[in-house]
Amino acid sequence: MMNTVQANNPFTNAVAISADEFKWMQQYLYRNTGIVLSDSKQSLVSGRLDKRLRFYGFNSYTEYFHLLGKPGHEQETVMAIDLLTTNETYFFREHQHFNFLKDQVFKRYAPGKSLRIWSAASSSGEEAYSLAMLLAEHAPTQQWEVLGTDISERILEKARSGLYPLQAAEKIPKPLLKKYCLKGVGEYDGFLLIDQALRKRVRFLHLNLNESWQDIGRFDVIFLRNVMIYFDTPTKQRLIDRMPRYLHPGGFLIISHAESLTNLRTELKMFAPSIYQKSLHV
Repeated sequence: MMNTVQANNPFTNAVAISADEFKWMQQYLYRNTGIVLSDSKQSLVSGRLDKRLRFYGFNSYTEYFHLLGKPGHEQETVMAIDLLTTNETYFFREHQHFNFLKDQVFKRYAPGKSLRIWSAASSSGEEAYSLAMLLAEHAPTQQWEVLGTDISERILEKARSGLYPLQAAEKIPKPLLKKYCLKGVGEYDGFLLIDQALRKRVRFLHLNLNESWQDIGRFDVIFLRNVMIYFDTPTKQRLIDRMPRYLHPGGFLIISHAESLTNLRTELKMFAPSIYQKSLHV
């Protein structure tokens, strides 16, 4: 069992969103994030933004939309985007990629050489902490770092806390669960907490993949998984064009098995399905 360590989710009937209002939000989200919101997501928009309407006492989404992007409402604009761009994730998702790191990538690094991995759409942190557990157990060096970035400030705060529902434990290998997770008790009953020593090895930053990036350096591996499925082809191309400059020569870009670089131009070469490598001689 895990060690122990000493949190409500109200639901309301959402205000209905009209077809024109939903189309407005589709266009707004695309302009600001590159995300293509499918027509099937209408209930998601109303469900996630309803409480913001109630906060302001608005009776329609049109009233709320008038706030977005306006001076004095910068925080509300960020919150709206946060609420609509949070995606499901879980620990050790697509385990083949983690096996690839352990069995092939880590063996390329001599003891003492630094090793950096970027979780480029880290959401609530499960991917970044999975990488940290793997590095702590199998990396040939102690000089390693995991960077997690996401567009949502709200979800990044959750990631930094390292606190997750206990159901998340089902996806974590038992030896790693015992070593790196604490089981909640008291007010935290039903939750698990990532051990503080591991949390300190993971850094989370706000970053919009479709805007200019701060200087984050280069990486040996970039995980860019389960995000391009929300982008159209031009947005994907712009993103893939930028990735090589953030990889060390010989570094790897890993995308989801549900995604593809087919029909996209890239200098990266396919190493294996969903895994691409930058040339050693660049």
